Amino acid sequence: MQSLFLESNSSTCWPAQNRNNRYRCLRLKSFAVLLQCIVLFCASPSSEIVGQEANGASLKAAGQVDRGISAWTDEELQSKLAEFDAIIEAARSEWQVPGLSVAIVHKDKVLLTKGYGVRESGLASNVDENTLFAIASNSKAFTAAAIAILVDEKKLTWTDRVQDHIPWFQIYDSDVSHDMMICDLLCHRSGLGTFSGDLLWYGTPYSPKEVLERCKHLPAEGPFRHHYGYSNVMFLAAGLVIEKVSGESWGAFIQNRILKRIDMDRSVTSVRDLISQGNFATPHKTHLDHSEPIAWVNWDTMAAAGGIVSSANDMAQWMRFQLKQGAWNGEQLISAEAMHEMTQPYTPIRVPSTVSQRVPQTLYRSYGLGWSLSDYNGRKVVGHGGGYDGMYSHQMLMPGEQLGIIVLSNSMTSLPNTLCNMAMDWATGQQVGNRSSESLAKFIESRKEFRKRIDAEITQSATGTTPSHPLVDYAKSFRCPLMGEAIVSLENDKLVLRIVANPNMVADLEHLHYDTFVIRWRNKFAWFDEGSALFIANAKGEFVELKLNVPNDDLWFHELQFRR
Repeated sequence: MQSLFLESNSSTCWPAQNRNNRYRCLRLKSFAVLLQCIVLFCASPSSEIVGQEANGASLKAAGQVDRGISAWTDEELQSKLAEFDAIIEAARSEWQVPGLSVAIVHKDKVLLTKGYGVRESGLASNVDENTLFAIASNSKAFTAAAIAILVDEKKLTWTDRVQDHIPWFQIYDSDVSHDMMICDLLCHRSGLGTFSGDLLWYGTPYSPKEVLERCKHLPAEGPFRHHYGYSNVMFLAAGLVIEKVSGESWGAFIQNRILKRIDMDRSVTSVRDLISQGNFATPHKTHLDHSEPIAWVNWDTMAAAGGIVSSANDMAQWMRFQLKQGAWNGEQLISAEAMHEMTQPYTPIRVPSTVSQRVPQTLYRSYGLGWSLSDYNGRKVVGHGGGYDGMYSHQMLMPGEQLGIIVLSNSMTSLPNTLCNMAMDWATGQQVGNRSSESLAKFIESRKEFRKRIDAEITQSATGTTPSHPLVDYAKSFRCPLMGEAIVSLENDKLVLRIVANPNMVADLEHLHYDTFVIRWRNKFAWFDEGSALFIANAKGEFVELKLNVPNDDLWFHELQFRR
């Protein structure tokens, strides 16, 4: 679910009432962005290297020329691999991550595929290079690759209108819905906000089509094609386009046309296949002082956005395939032109000061088609992150150095990002330093702040208050156009909340103050904990609205407008 640095772009040019005025405004803004990019690349002393993926040139740092992996002898390579192998294990131990699996490739060679730690905390089940982990949003590049195959076969084009293939497609604006192209689905510029609508697929019985049909109730957060909003639901639409055009399900197409073709033999497109595959890691919810094993969650509905489960060994083949520009065993499975297109910038992304402080090596960011794009020490980087319930992964490719690394983990920390950045430093001759410890300190602080948000939400603002009505008056059914029904019932003299579309979302409501109650979920969720439920009455004193506030960074309860 999560992706690398998901802050949204701000915009001052909201669409006008008149459609022509709106798109004239957007064209002017797009031209302004283009000019800014030209100025950035012309002004940057490293721009020449960023734009040349194949030269593998190194920059000067601290008055010395970097001596990276391409210049190492075989003996040096083995020595440095042993050093980095020790760094990985030390970092895993320091972060108290139960298990990792890592792959590093360079110039079409697999330099490292190895497991670290255990598949489940407290059990003696070691992770190896074939252990399966959810790769979550790293799946988006596979969906883009599937579209690329269909483009190569001339069954569609990147600029086909979505409604030409799924005519019922409709989001917040009829003009936007009409003009939405296939490429728009893959680059997070629909105008929807980051993670908007994700509660629709999370744990619900809704099919991808049913999810998208409900998306018309989601508001726009910014202007179409000029606002970065990380959208999982638009990738669901891309998956349906693949099914309509190919005649195969998304899972079958990915399995038959990509995974099997490039020897990703253990990878699957559904958690339902884990038992038959065996050797899979257990997800863990990350707490400040320990990791708690939790159950796998079925993500079949949003598979096109994040459903693939894979291993370090299989992902090494995927990275080789990417670095070889779509060639495999002498056959061009995806044209070089289509491979190039997927890693071109479509949507610019701001680089906030917090990111610049955390990763000063990165000066620009954007999103291509299923891939995050940035620079790192003056070199182009293509990558992605992937967050799943209890698992996180991160992948970075440096095409100019023919280098790739992926880190899979069974916890919800930013260690995979940190290790990828450390690997890039290591492979390009930079000092790795104590980045692991520095990143861990920042991660711990962020988790403490997250807990403070929850505590603030469930802390009384007034003492000695009682509910304004008898509890039976709160027991009602409320309906949300987006999500469906929420039922509050009185059971054993206590209020219980049920969000009907998600059977796991059952909570006991404990009085906090006035007509606000604490939400205490009966089930554990990876992304959130407690929250609050506010009952709002009309002028007659009848409760007509239910507002839920569940602090978290991924699933937006504020989008649920439950009313009677």
